[in-house]
Amino acid sequence: MREATHEPLPAGNLGGAGDLGGVGDPGGRAELGDPADLKDGRTQQDLLSRTALGVFRLNGQFLAISEELAKPAGLTAAWWQVLGAVLREPLPVAGIARSMGITRQSVQRIADLLVAKGLAEYAPNPAHRRAKLLRPTEEGRGAVDRIGPGHAALAARLTAELGDAAFAETVRALERLASALDALESAAPSATSSAAPSAAVPAPAPE
Repeated sequence: MREATHEPLPAGNLGGAGDLGGVGDPGGRAELGDPADLKDGRTQQDLLSRTALGVFRLNGQFLAISEELAKPAGLTAAWWQVLGAVLREPLPVAGIARSMGITRQSVQRIADLLVAKGLAEYAPNPAHRRAKLLRPTEEGRGAVDRIGPGHAALAARLTAELGDAAFAETVRALERLASALDALESAAPSATSSAAPSAAVPAPAPE
């Protein structure tokens, strides 16, 4: 959470985790002890599934929290997410989609709604004549600013619950995980889909 700009809580349109082939079932979890355990394929699969289940649960929790925080400002979580992406600088729709991990079509629909409601506007893009830039209007910035007090209060409560050091390490761990998945996808797009069916991570639900 970046309090200075009140950027959105992580959000997206992922579906439920569903059945991960039993690998991540609470009853079958491998207990991690010696680091050598990580060399075991079954343990690695268990970690992947538990990570996916945890992220899917967090996604639902953050979506619900974001809706509650955004409601008093007259926004939805999705509107806040897109506005938050362009608070620092205008971006094309494709750039917003990449930064937020959601589809271009979803961002386009939301961007058009924000423009229609006067919360954002399209601006010329010097780098690409057809791909206009989205930027918030003063009204849009004002709406995001109204989320600030609730956002700050939640950040303080969560910090108190986790502790400063644990909160910071959680953020770093999630960022490392995202970077690692990006690296795998860039190196070999098929690598993330070559696992055995029992260890497969379920695909996001259609938007």
